[in-house]
Amino acid sequence: MIINGTNNAQPLVSIITATYNSERFILQTFESIKNQSYQNWEWIITDDCSKDSTVQILLALQENEQRIKIYKNEENHGAAVSRNNSLKYAHGDFIAFIDSDDIWYPDKLEKQLAFMGTNIDFSFTSFEMIDEAGHPYNRIIDQNPLAPLDYKSMLKKTATLGCSTVILRASGFDEIKMPLIRTGQDYATWLRLLKTNKKAYLLPQVLTKYRIVKGSISRNKVKKALRQWEIYRSVEGINIISSSYYFLHYALKAVFR
Repeated sequence: MIINGTNNAQPLVSIITATYNSERFILQTFESIKNQSYQNWEWIITDDCSKDSTVQILLALQENEQRIKIYKNEENHGAAVSRNNSLKYAHGDFIAFIDSDDIWYPDKLEKQLAFMGTNIDFSFTSFEMIDEAGHPYNRIIDQNPLAPLDYKSMLKKTATLGCSTVILRASGFDEIKMPLIRTGQDYATWLRLLKTNKKAYLLPQVLTKYRIVKGSISRNKVKKALRQWEIYRSVEGINIISSSYYFLHYALKAVFR
């Protein structure tokens, strides 16, 4: 089977995206996927009841691109439910994530899949931060080489591990599913996967642009800290002493990042 001139002997990558009122950025996200040097992919989007033209934009793109699969929630449930819905329809050998306002470099998939080879099941990369207009902040995250991350090092937030940089080998995990929390579900997912004695490997190359949007929950430091504590205590069920120990590491990392 040939997909857009690419032999299907290449592994299929299922790209997972949740959208909500993403009309300002979704075309740029799509262009960064379409322009990948690695072309055997499917883009699976679940819209979370957008009130703007996001769905209309996606439907127009789908008319000329058979690799786009669009689903819609009947009610607004948040990113975890939306991503899980997309994951349910994924057929890829690999699972990649990209948020609806982020941008990939053209060789992102090609380089990362080559890095993973046949023995890495969980990888992530460095990323740069951009503003709403796409201008760089000249800040690179996760740029220094790291030893592979295990569950405990991820509890300490040894790396930021941006969601839009992650690729997972589907066969490497019994289940890839996000816990149903409104924020921080990506971090909680990485913990869940690493708890199976897997490790996350950093490719220290900038292959993603992470957009900072004003008013985003993820940019509120107090809410992020409360979310972190909630994940330790409620999601992971870690006792208060150990949670305090991990939270201290998290706080120091946040201050000096």
